[in-house]
Parts: sequence; structure tokens; C-alpha cells
Amino acid sequence: MVARTFLVRHDDSTFTVDYDTDDGFEVFQFQLFSLTSIPPHEQKIVGEDNDRIVSDDSDLAALSEKLRLVSITSEEARKPEKQEETTSSTVGAGNFDAGTSVMSDEELARMLQAEEEALLLQQYVAGDNGAQFEEKVRPYISKVLLYEDPVRQEVARKTVPLDNLEEKALVSLAKEGNFKPSKVEEDHAFLLQLLFWFKRSFSWVNAPPCDGCGNETTAQGMGDALPSEIQYGATRVELYRCNSCSRVTRFPRYNDPLKLVETRKGRCGEWANCFTLYCRAFGYESRLVLDFTDHAWTECYSEALGRWMHLDPCEAIYDRPLLYEKGWGKKLNYVIAIAKDGVYDVTKRYTRKWNEVLSRRTITTESSVVSVLTSITKECRRNCTSQVLSILEEHDNIEREALERDLRSTDDAPISLPGRQSGDKQWRIARSEFGTDSLSSSSCTVRICCDEHVTKIYNAFSSILHKFVEDSLTASKGVEVLKILRATVVDLKKLPYKKRRASLKPNSIVGTSLVHQLLPSFKELLNALTLKSELDSNGILSVCLAGNPVQTALALPVALHALDELISDLSKCDNFSKGSLSFPLLRLNRICSGAVLASGEELPFGIATAAFDGTRMSKWEEHNGAKGCWIMYKRSANMQELVAYELMSANDAPERDPMDWVVEGSNDGGSSWHVLDERRSEMFDKRFQRKTYNVKSAGFLSNMFRFRFLAVRDVKSTSQLQVGSIDLYAKQN
Repeated sequence: MVARTFLVRHDDSTFTVDYDTDDGFEVFQFQLFSLTSIPPHEQKIVGEDNDRIVSDDSDLAALSEKLRLVSITSEEARKPEKQEETTSSTVGAGNFDAGTSVMSDEELARMLQAEEEALLLQQYVAGDNGAQFEEKVRPYISKVLLYEDPVRQEVARKTVPLDNLEEKALVSLAKEGNFKPSKVEEDHAFLLQLLFWFKRSFSWVNAPPCDGCGNETTAQGMGDALPSEIQYGATRVELYRCNSCSRVTRFPRYNDPLKLVETRKGRCGEWANCFTLYCRAFGYESRLVLDFTDHAWTECYSEALGRWMHLDPCEAIYDRPLLYEKGWGKKLNYVIAIAKDGVYDVTKRYTRKWNEVLSRRTITTESSVVSVLTSITKECRRNCTSQVLSILEEHDNIEREALERDLRSTDDAPISLPGRQSGDKQWRIARSEFGTDSLSSSSCTVRICCDEHVTKIYNAFSSILHKFVEDSLTASKGVEVLKILRATVVDLKKLPYKKRRASLKPNSIVGTSLVHQLLPSFKELLNALTLKSELDSNGILSVCLAGNPVQTALALPVALHALDELISDLSKCDNFSKGSLSFPLLRLNRICSGAVLASGEELPFGIATAAFDGTRMSKWEEHNGAKGCWIMYKRSANMQELVAYELMSANDAPERDPMDWVVEGSNDGGSSWHVLDERRSEMFDKRFQRKTYNVKSAGFLSNMFRFRFLAVRDVKSTSQLQVGSIDLYAKQN
């Protein structure tokens, strides 16, 4: 450990920051965030003596102790003209969005020189006839026009669980604190849920199971297509012989998305073809993207992002265009997007090695590619009005600038992209697309944790359990009452999120009169779930929505999992009495509503805030955390004394469970840390197991808490760490 003290000037203030060099530059940025409220991604740190910009640990090591911190946003607001001038001279193609990272002048010069050399070489190895290139692209024009058919769109829409995806989309926004999203934000979130649903509902075919006995089959070559297969564009039919009964199974490669909505199976061509229809069916501007190195995916225009977004339905990965080059190791050449209004060369969006790609674009010259695509696009637009043509041409110009901007961006540098996940393992290895198995970010953003509802739900059980004791209910009878509540929560979860209503159903052990007697104690829990109770004319007691249905949708899974644990804990109470009403049966004063930062996270599902959302359905994952990682939780409110915490194991992979860790607190914005608790050789015996720990070093007040995980259960078999949940409990006043 090497400790350094920095004097950081920001505006008119100077802060003293004690920095442990073992923690890493991201922690230093988080310390500054705690002191100045400038998020790490908006920080510009420079040396006072020489104006050198600090971007990593090595920069810090080379500078004196005096630093200056400014906000990128504020700096750009003060100097708009200078920023625009710098961007134009550096890039030479349009204006960068604020915060976009670009390469240095030296790096840009080297890239441009390499591109010139590649273009010069291309003149000698590429043909000048674009016919072969056109033959590859033109057949897809008729395919994308099928997506505009109202009949096909309606058939596709009918297969989608619309209410369920709408609910998931709104909940995903609510988890970020957005309970009143705009239409644009809702549409973007729904598109992502559509992608995830499609991944679960469509089947990948390596070799189809036998039509007769369902056993495995072996490829036997190709067969002639039947008229019924040709009707849906299946000009190719693969044949497979059963390894058990020798029956031959046909696998037609359908090209009509109408048929694919029915069969729901195929490989990347069928996946992209069918998913693009679904996107058009819900009104998204969409393209089918053809990769000449044998893959296909979708692009949709996101109004929320203001640009085209990459979506790969086979992998359920979105907005990661470098997935193929950086993750799979693909040697790309041509990536062509095909839409109803034209065809577009979007290769530059998917590479940061354009000069290398140019050397592989040998079908025809670049000028010929432009000529072919321009000609086909004019045909696609021949019936457009002049007004529509003007809009399309403007969009084309904007995209051309964006492609040049993306090509020279370095924003994707900290993202670790996975190899191909779809398809048989040996097939992926043979195609050199196996790569790694994880999509991770080595540099996380600060995330706001919207977990107040979790604390409210935990607190709400206090009045219920106290009522059990007051009415002298036995533990076994209390369990039956909780089971009635649980059944109600399950019934509510099954219903459309805007129409949730379910009855509290007494059973042979807990009668109607007891349910009515206990009803006042349920009020706090119902409020936490944004629900209310109603008694109808027949004496049936029901619960229904009492406010924003999204708040209920967000909270119901938390309540269900909390009830499961409370039922389990109460079942173990031999002598249930007032003395039983303590931690961990009652989990009161849970710390909530903080900001979270971690050493790394898995995108998009294993993000840092998943550790604090109160459900088993998510987890925090750190791809490189097996031998060491950290996660911090910061509250802006008053200092609190941490007296206990709980960790829960995740859903799978026991080898990734944390085993050794240190819990620390800070009261000075992370400049210094006080050890609160240490654990060694901890073992989780099962999945979703919650373990409770009392803090050993009590009495220290903090508003920042850090877990330093030192090792996982089996560091030899995994590089990853995962945690199902973390709950922090403060001393009650």
C-alpha cells in the first residue's frame, strides 16, 4: 500500500484527498465525486504545475500533489466555440457529442496513413466490376419489403406478451429512478425487452431433433425443397438422419418471416430476419444487417439515443457494434444495412481497424461499392415525394458523419466483449468466434440506487410480527398468515400490471375473522407495495392498486422474496415471543437511496445496483473479481453507524461466491477508510442463501461503505465474482 495526499482545487475550494494507490484511479475519481458531486465521467483532472491531464494511475504517479478538477460539462458550456473548433480540426467530419473520447493527433495521423496505404493496395487486388457485390446485396431488398406487410406485422404482434414486456420496460426505467418516462424513453426500453423476449422464445438449431423419436441427428447433406417449403422461401433444405431410428428429418431454411414466426427456430439468418419483422411490427425504423463474413443482425433507430442502434437477437446484446471484431475476433470486410428506403455501407460502425478491413474488401473498389449502393437506394426511393427524399438525404448525411466519428472514437476501450454464445461450442471454435464468455465493463459509471421500496417492505413486516405477538399467535399460525399474504402477492404478479386485484383467501387454519383482525397490521406493507385493501358487499377482502402501477410492479418481487425468507425464518422459531422480534427476523433500518460504484460489472444484467435491488432475479457480477474487486455504496444523508449487513449467494456457479472480504466505512468522502468487519473462508451452502453478519468494529460513523472482496470460493476454476444481494443496516436511533 502506498498512500499519497493530494491537494485538489475545484472552483474556489481546495480539498485534501488521502489516496491509497492500491485502490486504482476509479476509486480516486469516486473520492472526488464524493467531495465535489462531479461524476467520474464528467471529471477533468489536470496537474496544477504543467496542465497535464490525468487519465490513469501512471499519470497520478508522475505528478506533484497539486491538482485541479473541472467539470467537462461546465468547461464545454463556458467554451462552446473553442470546443467546436477543436473537434472539427481533429476529426474532420462533423461535431462530436459532448464527452466523446477521440484519439490523439498522432494516433489519427497514423490511422489516416494506414488507410491511404490500404486504399492504394486495394486498387491492385480488387476488381472494378461491382456485379458480384451487387449480387450479394440485391436479393435482400425483396426480403425487407416483406416487413412492411400489414398481415405479417399483425401475425407477429399477436405472438408477443405485450403487457408483460411493457411492464418489464417500465420497471427497468423505474430502477433508474424514472417513474414518469417520456414516450421516447418508453419506446427505447420496450425495444430492449422485445430483444430479450425474442432471445428466450426463438430456438437455435445446430442439428434438429428427430421428427419421429426426438433423439439427436447427424447431417446428411442437402435435399430438394418441396412446393410447401418453396412457398415460404426455403430454396435450401438440410437433411439429418436420426442416430437412433435412422429416420430422415428435414430442416428447410425459410426466408419468409411469416413462416419463422410460426416455426420459431433457425440460425442467425432466420433470427435476424424474424426479429427485424418484430421491430417493424412495433413501428421501429429498422434494418436487416448483412455481414459478408457470415452473420446477420438488426439495426433500429433509437429516438432516445438519436442514432442507429445495433441489436443482435442471437446474443441478446444491444448497442455493442464492436462485439464482432473485438469480442468474436471477426475479420470483417463488408457490413451492409438493408431497409425499405435504401442500402447502406455501415462497416465503419463495426470496426476500429478500418485500414485492416480495407485490405480485405477485395470484391470491388470502394468507388464501385458506393456506385452500386447509390443505384439500389435510388430504386428503393423512386416513389418517394420530394419532401421525404429531402429528409432521407439529410439523415444519410448525418449518418455518414456519425460513422466517421465512431471510427475514430475510443469510448469502447474499457468494455470487454464476449465471444459468440449462440451455436454449438465446437462450431463456434471452428469459426474462430469463441472468444470469452462475458460482456463486462472494467470502468463503471456511478449509478443511483433506487431501493427505498426495499427498505419500506422490510420495515413493514415489523407491525405484522408485533401484531402476531400481541394476539398470541403461535409461530406456526403466523407462518400460515404469511403464506396467505404470499399467495396474494403471487396472484397479483400473474395479472396485467395495470389491472392488479386479488383477494386475501383464508384457509382452514386461518379463518376470515382472523384475517380481518390482522388487516390493520398489513397496511404498512400494502402502502410499500402501492396497494390498498377493499371489502366488497359479499364480505370478500381484496387488495388492488392504489397509485402508479409501475411502483407496484417494481416492489412485488421484493415482497415475494422477503416473504419467502420470513416464512423460513419464522418456521425455525421454537418459542415465538416478543423476545424473538429482533434482527435478523426483523430487518429494520436498512440503508437505502445511495450511489453505487464498483471495480467492474457485467453488462447489461450484472450491473452494480443489482446487488441492492432486493430480489433474487438479479445479481452483481464482476468479470475479473475472483482474486480481488470492490463495490461502494455512498449516501449523501447524515453519517450512520453500520451495525450489521447481509450477503446472499446468487442463482448459480457456487465457485463464484465471495469467500474472503473486508467491509470498510468512510466519513471523509473516501479519502480514508476504517475497517468495520473482516471475514475469511465463508461458504454459502446453497443458492439464494442469505447470511447475516454483525459488524465487529462498532461505533464508527460513515456515509460511504466499501466491500473489498479478496477471493471467491474457487479461484482456480473462475475469474468471476458474483453476489446475489447486499443489505446494509444502520444502528437505530
